[in-house]
Amino acid sequence: MRYVHELNVNVFCKEWEDEKKILEKLFALFPFEIKKQFKHETALGFFDKPIRIFQVILIKNNEINLFLNDLFGKLSKEQKELLISQIESRLDNGLNFFIRFDKDKLLKEDILGITDEGNCYHLKMSIAAFPKKREVAKKIILQRLER
Repeated sequence: MRYVHELNVNVFCKEWEDEKKILEKLFALFPFEIKKQFKHETALGFFDKPIRIFQVILIKNNEINLFLNDLFGKLSKEQKELLISQIESRLDNGLNFFIRFDKDKLLKEDILGITDEGNCYHLKMSIAAFPKKREVAKKIILQRLER
């Protein structure tokens, strides 16, 4: 069954950060090879400083399900309960569900810490709700998290 139409994971890398380590942790989030799904670009940040943007986009159902099963298996019961309690603020009107993982915690401690801060690995899931209603999307998210 299709729960998610598209899944995006992205992270920004500022010029003073360790690009190799950031990429290593990005690739480690996936339980399979993602070289084909990986994209990167450079943008200008504050004071025209370059920022590298690394992104992985999954559209194949089997890859999305593998990723989500692996990711949700790594989250603690408390983290899942936090996501459930914040479902309203994490689900937008387009039925996209967002999770942010603290970049510093992942880089320094190898811990997937959920955060609301901007310095993060950002996950966006386009929920495959039919009919396309918020309540249907919330039900799908709850089913996935409560496994």
